[in-house]
Amino acid sequence: MKCPFCGNVDTQVVETRVAEDGDFIRRRRQCGSCEKRFTTYERPDVTFPSVVKKDGRRIDYEHAKLAASMNLALRKRPVSTEQVDGAMERIEEKLLNLGVREIPSTRIGELVMRELKKLDKVAYVRFASVYRSFEDIDEFKTLVDEVRR
Repeated sequence: MKCPFCGNVDTQVVETRVAEDGDFIRRRRQCGSCEKRFTTYERPDVTFPSVVKKDGRRIDYEHAKLAASMNLALRKRPVSTEQVDGAMERIEEKLLNLGVREIPSTRIGELVMRELKKLDKVAYVRFASVYRSFEDIDEFKTLVDEVRR
């Protein structure tokens, strides 16, 4: 690891700690030349599949877009931040475990709907009504009847 102060590549790890949530490792290092200390963080480098939109465009997966769509559906609903974070983690874990380089946006939408259905029925109906682009009230009624069962 290169020293950020003097640029020397001779640095030593002085202390290593795992973060409370276990998501990364924090290392304190000391430069062998200038003897200054600095901190580095190790995180796993994961690559999500590219998202194939309905029109055929390919875009990078964005965690922020998933969070925004779920938060919009869950707006003013009695669901905790921890529950939302857990649902998002499950969705992203499924995306990674699929082991594919590309995934249709519709598949991600289905994963979101599955998680929302478990969290909050109203949020599920909100998301599904936009996601499925209902043409008439009967389609919406069918969805509501499905949720009631």
